Amino acid sequence: MFTNTKAFGGFSVDDLHEAKIFYREILGVEVEKLPMGILCLKFPDDNQIMIYPKTNHQPANFTVLNFPVKDVEKVVDELIAKGVVFEQYQDPIKTDEKGICRNSGPLIAWFKDPAGNILSILEDV
Repeated sequence: MFTNTKAFGGFSVDDLHEAKIFYREILGVEVEKLPMGILCLKFPDDNQIMIYPKTNHQPANFTVLNFPVKDVEKVVDELIAKGVVFEQYQDPIKTDEKGICRNSGPLIAWFKDPAGNILSILEDV
């Protein structure tokens, strides 16, 4: 039934203007404003994520968006320089002082958008 459809994901925020600035200026993502107050994050190969405003927004308590990168250390440093704060986890996931998990699998670090949604950068292996 859905073999030939382009599925896409989405999540809510409490402040669309703040989200637009964060995703465009801090993360460098192409952001398009759509009708009805929706933002579209645009990625290569026509991948898209919708961000919609919600007055009673509750931040997701799981990772809503993952960014694969070649060099996690470098990107963490660049984002820290832009004011991004990385999450610190102790158990069962242990992160170092920068917020990078080096336990097993690819390197990964989590941070939040202005609405409190959890995002990650992870090693593109």
